[in-house]
Amino acid sequence: MRGEYKVPGGKLVIVDVEVEDGRLSRVSLSGDFFLEPDEALGDIVAAVTGMPTTADAAQLGQAISGALADDAAMIGFTPESVGIAVRRALGHATSWHDHTFDVIEPVVLDPAMHVALDEVIAREVANGERRPTLRFWDWDSPLVVLGSFQSVRNEVDEEAATRHGIGVVRRISGGGAMFMEPGNCITYSLAVPTSLVDGLSFERSYEFLDQWVMGALADVGIKARYVPLNDIASEQGKIAGAAQKRFAAGAVLHHVTMAYDIDADKMTDVLRIGREKISDKGITSSGKRVDPMRSQTGMARADIIAAFLAHFRARYDTRDSVYSDAELAAAQELVDTKFANPEWTYRVP
Repeated sequence: MRGEYKVPGGKLVIVDVEVEDGRLSRVSLSGDFFLEPDEALGDIVAAVTGMPTTADAAQLGQAISGALADDAAMIGFTPESVGIAVRRALGHATSWHDHTFDVIEPVVLDPAMHVALDEVIAREVANGERRPTLRFWDWDSPLVVLGSFQSVRNEVDEEAATRHGIGVVRRISGGGAMFMEPGNCITYSLAVPTSLVDGLSFERSYEFLDQWVMGALADVGIKARYVPLNDIASEQGKIAGAAQKRFAAGAVLHHVTMAYDIDADKMTDVLRIGREKISDKGITSSGKRVDPMRSQTGMARADIIAAFLAHFRARYDTRDSVYSDAELAAAQELVDTKFANPEWTYRVP
């Protein structure tokens, strides 16, 4: 059995394995990585040979680390990456190319519906009722979307929000507040099976799931980089932030919001820490806008989204999809019973 893993920003790791009595009986390691000294290759193979097939990537990586001499140098790959390749060979982990992705183009909905659809679709993916799904948001009214653990009173000036006609909804993932008015940012959600990030730490999975959008940003003329834990930045500063939620049933929700053209004055009026949040975008005076995607591309928002969709479709196996009536009904029920319920919104007052 063969498993392959391309290290983000690094090299390709290929592992061929045979199994006997629940253990790795034969292991072969190859790839375009660099390794010194040569003898270290045999040390890595010996370290994982005999390991149980139930060992996770971290355990396999620990075995490798413990077997290598102090002067060994792994360049372009890590002990953990070998473990991930082994897990893929055994069928525990999957790669992007093992899946066909449903792609849903932007549909204008109440923004709270998109918050609810994140939960509905992720649970469907976990239950095998829907393929892994990439979907872009579009919305018809302003909203502040709080991270799951943020305090309402600490984050939002509710009097200012009411004055501007902006609602407040709490989402299921962590991270910071999203200031959303129609047309002011670009948001997408990716719901995938947990097997796609098998062996990756929570922190590493952010970079892994953001890989494709780095190429999409290059297509529209932005040279971007991943900034741990969950940001994407260009040479001019931060342009996007990501958040995740993992479902025990077997799915990961990963969504990203990119600033397209935000009214900085209104955002700092509504969000109590708005001034601090935009400080890394170079906005220091009133009357300015947070507009990295618009100013750095010169493109209309719809054209950027179209370019992102084209890049994803060219990179992976995809199928065009839409929301089913059942999904929309389930999302509306969640809005009514959860996301519009003050008990949920103010669970962290």
